[in-house]
Amino acid sequence: MNRRWLRTTAACGALFCGLFGAAAILAPQPRLIWNASPSVPVGLYAIEIGATPARGDLVALAPPAPLSAWLSKRGYLPRGVPLLKQVAATEGALVCRSGVFVTIDGAPAARARSADRMGRTLPLWLGCRRLERGELFVLGLSPDSLDGRYFGPLPASAVIGTAHPILTRDASGAPLRWRRIGARHSIHLPDEEQTS
Repeated sequence: MNRRWLRTTAACGALFCGLFGAAAILAPQPRLIWNASPSVPVGLYAIEIGATPARGDLVALAPPAPLSAWLSKRGYLPRGVPLLKQVAATEGALVCRSGVFVTIDGAPAARARSADRMGRTLPLWLGCRRLERGELFVLGLSPDSLDGRYFGPLPASAVIGTAHPILTRDASGAPLRWRRIGARHSIHLPDEEQTS
């Protein structure tokens, strides 16, 4: 081994140690997320930190501690891994769950299940709640999505940022497709106007 190789190796090692140390101290927010869950299209998403989410936006969420612990205990989502969900309702919306039916401002929004695929009981909340400032209600695309239909509204402070697809699948088993960065890829909610 020559000295140049040793210096290069030492410099690379110091750089990596510095980067890992900075990450541990600064606790940076994720800028890219790979979503493996079918509740939104599988693929790579860019996270826009600090954007105020609107109804219809896809967001990355850091679940509140009790929810995060429950998700981890059940094996749904490891601690520290963000959820990707669509904002279905914001401040002022009336969100209701009656039995298995979830409505937003009186319009059907989702149908809940009583148990997961393993037969374990899922959380149940009933009644109506008008969302206050600093609250939002999120849903996934899939009828199996673990979202607001089970855990109700979330604090807006749980939002890490808005998620924008970069490389996603159009359907299960479909090939990954590059998405134009900056283009809006909205998921239509029940009362939104559909265009062809």
